[in-house]
Amino acid sequence: MMPPQTQKGDTQRLMFAFFAISGLDILNALESCNAQHRQDMIEWIYSLQIQPDDDEESWSRCGFMGSCTFKLQSKESREYQHSHIAMTYTALSSLIILGDDLSRVNRPAVIRGVRALQQPDGSFCAHLGGSENDMRFIFCAAVICYTLKDWSGMDMPLVEDFIKSSLSYEGAIAQGPGLEAHGGSTYCAIAALVLMGRLSIFSDEQLDRLRNWLLMRQVAGFQGRPNKPDDTCYSFWVGATLKLLDRYQFTDKKKNREFILSTQQNLTGGFSKWPDNTSDPLHTYFGLCGLSLMGEPGLKEIDCALNMSVDAAKRLEQIQTWDS
Repeated sequence: MMPPQTQKGDTQRLMFAFFAISGLDILNALESCNAQHRQDMIEWIYSLQIQPDDDEESWSRCGFMGSCTFKLQSKESREYQHSHIAMTYTALSSLIILGDDLSRVNRPAVIRGVRALQQPDGSFCAHLGGSENDMRFIFCAAVICYTLKDWSGMDMPLVEDFIKSSLSYEGAIAQGPGLEAHGGSTYCAIAALVLMGRLSIFSDEQLDRLRNWLLMRQVAGFQGRPNKPDDTCYSFWVGATLKLLDRYQFTDKKKNREFILSTQQNLTGGFSKWPDNTSDPLHTYFGLCGLSLMGEPGLKEIDCALNMSVDAAKRLEQIQTWDS
């Protein structure tokens, strides 16, 4: 059972698991879970994989769901059982971190499921039942396609057009065209382009403006957009983007570190959004990631585009080599 304060997020249980699994990995503490426990986690993740039935339409529902809340048994009811693109992304990443070789992933079905979520404007929605469609899910789709070495899961020119049209007058990237630039959506767009090998869609002048906008987001920690307070998670969202764009060296690491540590909760553990707030899994994980970007002793190095440790990213490279 999940703790009472998190039970409203039970449908996203796989996301919470990723924060815990990848967080332990970054802490160099994954071995605190014994081999049987890690194998149990792998089996649980695979139990959330949605497989196609014998009809063509069912392939578009494939991928991973967030928890067994949606696990429907009868064939008639399974047409209402859809994968979620963020849960598919975190499932694959968690499996890699745990040491799995992805051999039980139904790759063609997952890729078909991702492709079914792409919208006419190039963006992706989260699931077939209908949802917001924005830059977050483009990032998820890019990680999935990169991980499985199959870019047929997206129409890349359409994705590029959507990202370019989401570049705002401020010089950074919004969740979609005509919206306000944001540190989180900027990370999702830039990381996706790096994985796609298509960062060149922006000119040098556009990238320089983007770098300047990102550097201006530092207060003590980093804010997600102008006139907002600094927030633990943006030490990763903005910091990792600056790393990908080779400008992180111009940040004030001392101030950022002091801010992140000021949000650490000594009583309950973990990090919170702001000082003197309640810690939560998301801000705890991204607080660790932010510290890792600064080379905090005892923490593993982060692969900024994949949002996992460099060790896990190297394991993925090995898996991709075996597949070849």
